[in-house]
Order: sequence, then C-alpha cells, then structure tokens
Amino acid sequence: MKTPTLPSPSNQGRCSDIKQDLVNCIIKSDCVLQPPYRTPKDCLQNHLSELPEECLHLRYAFFDCKRGLLDMRKRFRGLDPSQRIEKAIDASKLESPGSTT
Repeated sequence: MKTPTLPSPSNQGRCSDIKQDLVNCIIKSDCVLQPPYRTPKDCLQNHLSELPEECLHLRYAFFDCKRGLLDMRKRFRGLDPSQRIEKAIDASKLESPGSTT
C-alpha cells in the first residue's frame, strides 16, 4: 500500500506559501516551545499576545490572501478609496504597537 504524501506547496493554491511561513513561524515561537507547551492552534486562538510580531504579520497576510480568493469583486476592481485609507491606518497601527491614536 502506498503511503500518502502531501502535495508540494506549488500545487496547494495561491496562499500556500504564506500559510507554510505562518506554520513555521508559530512552530518556532516561544508559545509552542516553552512551558507550558501549547498547540499551534491554541496559540493562534487564545495567546496571540505571546506570538512574535512576524507571526502576527503573516497571520494577517494569510487572512488577506484568503479573503482575496473569496471576494471576486476585488480581483477586478481593487479596493475602493475608503478601504485603502482604512487599510493604511490598520497597517500603521501594526507597525507601531506602542502608539495610541
């Protein structure tokens, strides 16, 4: 009987590279590696504050990639101006977590 193999990332879809980077980041984080040992799922759901900033950025990028696959309107028209402003504001908040606006 042949053992199942995982398809290569190039065959898994458009967001597979970001997903793999996110998985690697979470697995290498202190949330998973340090006691109390947690599962990656638990870290993503309940302990976001313990994840490195890189993992949080990858999480947002993966979410954005998946959302782009579902919303076909954005594939043709792009974001409307109000969404561009909101996205820029959200990005600036991610870059400077200590600021209060």
